[in-house]
Amino acid sequence: MLLPTDEEIRALHEKHAPTSAAFDLVHTHCEIVCGIAERLLADGGLDVDAGLVRAGALLHDIGVYRLYDGDGRIDEAGYIRHGILGYELLKDEGLPDVLCRFCSCHTGVGITRDDVRSQELPLPVADYVAETSEEELVMYADKFHSKTDPPTFVTADSYAARVRRFGADKVARFRAMCETFGVPDLTSFVAEYGHAPV
Repeated sequence: MLLPTDEEIRALHEKHAPTSAAFDLVHTHCEIVCGIAERLLADGGLDVDAGLVRAGALLHDIGVYRLYDGDGRIDEAGYIRHGILGYELLKDEGLPDVLCRFCSCHTGVGITRDDVRSQELPLPVADYVAETSEEELVMYADKFHSKTDPPTFVTADSYAARVRRFGADKVARFRAMCETFGVPDLTSFVAEYGHAPV
């Protein structure tokens, strides 16, 4: 499979970002997640397609752009939809399903159809869970950086505490990913980007 280059991915971000601030926020986050995923790959000797992980990480949050209104404000209430919006955006751009899925399957530690029903989420009833090691690695790396205002890095313990409100099974799922992939050292990322960890 021919993967898009970093330049082609950046061009997609530029095409769909409604403002330069939105581009800076989302594209920078995607670059950080990519860096974390690649660091985990380098540290862990994981058997995954590194090129696919890179492309997936750089594209995973592109759907956030579709949540901005004409005044540059983001629809926080509908944020849970950014994954499926990204999936649709990449499909419309003609990208293969293997790349589109990085958008729809990275939220939290995976959203199941039972989650959609029990939490009454504004999503079509389906499973939005990582099915490949590449998808799981990008989903996991994403947990260590947040696009909050201001953006922050997130420690493993902080994320586990956050996800606890969705059930002990979600914490267990995250802890299992910590065991599989290792916990990234965020020191160099904090130094480069200046986003304080929480």
